[in-house]
Amino acid sequence: MDPRAAEQHLRRANEVARRSLSLGRHPFGAILVAPDGATVLAEQGNVDSVNHAESVLARTAAQNYAPAYLWQCTLVTTVEPCAMCAGTQYWANIGRLVYGMTEKRLLELTGNHEGNPTMDLPCRRVFASGQKAVEVTGPVAGVEEEIAALHRDFWAAPVVLQHTTAT
Repeated sequence: MDPRAAEQHLRRANEVARRSLSLGRHPFGAILVAPDGATVLAEQGNVDSVNHAESVLARTAAQNYAPAYLWQCTLVTTVEPCAMCAGTQYWANIGRLVYGMTEKRLLELTGNHEGNPTMDLPCRRVFASGQKAVEVTGPVAGVEEEIAALHRDFWAAPVVLQHTTAT
């Protein structure tokens, strides 16, 4: 995916994160981009602490598309996927990843916040532990500050989360 398209898709994912925030959820967003690099096949905001945007999107994609097709697709997400989400992407066979901001940068913004007990396990290390070479691009400097701004405001405020059941 070329850098201009990556930034455009990351901005769309950040709008998904903004919608998630408006629903009382953590501000994370992800989209699935088709092999043509332009068509958005799906988008997903964060649901709760075990149904992250990326993992829900990857599971839904795996139910709806063939593994060979998904290997050519790109998961675009606002923040570097955690170990759970990277593993779900790996098992869903989505071959490419673009993220806007690192997990380490997120930790700088959240601190020791009980709502986001960040793990220091980069997605590249998770993917390297497998047998498939997932292509990773990120962080993307051109949009990192836009994504960080949404998180900075959110994690600085007292957190009141809605508990929802994933459907």
